[in-house]
Amino acid sequence: MTAEMLGVIGIIVLLILFLLKVPVGISLIIVGFIGTSMIRGWDVAFSQLGRTPFDTASSYSLSVIPLFILMGMVLSNTGIGSDLYKAVDNWVGHLRGGLAMATIGTSSIFSAISGSLNATTATVTKIALPEMEKYNYKSSLSTACVAAGGTLGILIPPSVILILYGILTREPIGALLIAGIIPGILQVILFMITIAILVSRKPSLAPVRTEKVEFSEKFKSIVQIWPFLLLFLITIGGIYAGIFTPTEAAGVGAISSIFVAFISKKLNWKKFLDSFNESVRLTAYIFLILIGATLFGQFITISRIPQELTSFVGGLELNTYIILIFILFALFLLGCFVEGLSLIVLTLPIVYPIITELGFNGVWFGIIMVMAINIGSLTPPIGISVYVIKGAAPHIPIQTIFKGVMPMIVAMVVCVAVLILLPDLVTVLPDMMRK
Repeated sequence: MTAEMLGVIGIIVLLILFLLKVPVGISLIIVGFIGTSMIRGWDVAFSQLGRTPFDTASSYSLSVIPLFILMGMVLSNTGIGSDLYKAVDNWVGHLRGGLAMATIGTSSIFSAISGSLNATTATVTKIALPEMEKYNYKSSLSTACVAAGGTLGILIPPSVILILYGILTREPIGALLIAGIIPGILQVILFMITIAILVSRKPSLAPVRTEKVEFSEKFKSIVQIWPFLLLFLITIGGIYAGIFTPTEAAGVGAISSIFVAFISKKLNWKKFLDSFNESVRLTAYIFLILIGATLFGQFITISRIPQELTSFVGGLELNTYIILIFILFALFLLGCFVEGLSLIVLTLPIVYPIITELGFNGVWFGIIMVMAINIGSLTPPIGISVYVIKGAAPHIPIQTIFKGVMPMIVAMVVCVAVLILLPDLVTVLPDMMRK
């Protein structure tokens, strides 16, 4: 059996293991180890299995992950998100659909310190959904806004998935994080435009709130969200200005989040320990995936599938953008069945060489790929964001949530199209950062 055929079989087996709910990291290790042994022999496979876990886990660049996770967990567990939602709500909540727009705004700001789709979705669900239900918002609209807003958690920096993309492709992590800012803002604007269109066509979706908020109260609420602005300026601003490397920025951000939560009198010993406990658990999960991804990537490389596919695609007489659309469509279809983190480690060893061979910018594609994965996170049958909301609001039928997110998916597709037509929207800030 040829190496290429073994590679194809390995990918199929990996997908089957994912669908059977075998842990992602374990699935990757099993397929990578057995596949390598069948091509290069057991000695090579055992050598890689012994060396790769230490080499991966001891990598200095990976220390950025637990530090950014800790920063998000501290602020998530201390309830500062409630102050954030109230602040945004004070400014736009009186408009028709204002609470829905406030939910999107809250998600975008919270994403700037969370870096996680699940953390952003779960936190905003607890804060925003009861408030929208209180004012008789239709469940289809309220849950759609929470689900769509949650996807901003892996687009707006600091994004754990963008960091993983950088580690797996060796693209600069700082540039990837900065590149997510303008697409994130554009996606927020498109979400809000979508909400405005929906409530104007069907006012019953979002009744107008009668009570008004005085300007003094609005201004006071802005002051309450200073922790988010401070941490964003320290971390992402420090990376952009060249003051910090991503790892240094993550370390400063983690310490600053603890300090901010402490002086805000919202951090007790239990919340402090819970934040560390959750950070360690999530970090261990991600590191196991990275170890598995490294072994699987080595197997895919020696199977020569990436080289053969790159050569094949390079020989096609098709426009490069047609090939790009095919790749994104394939990512979208896979995203309907495979969770985003799994999809990244499964497809990057194959897709990334093709993208670079076609002449596309690796940082730009990182943002486009994350957005394609975001779309998959809202679509059935997996729809991870939808199931996070369902878990927090079991009284809302799952079909109502899936139906509600469809207009948001359209807005996300439009955003991807804009970024393909205007790639400078992604690359302009990273390019300025390097000057």
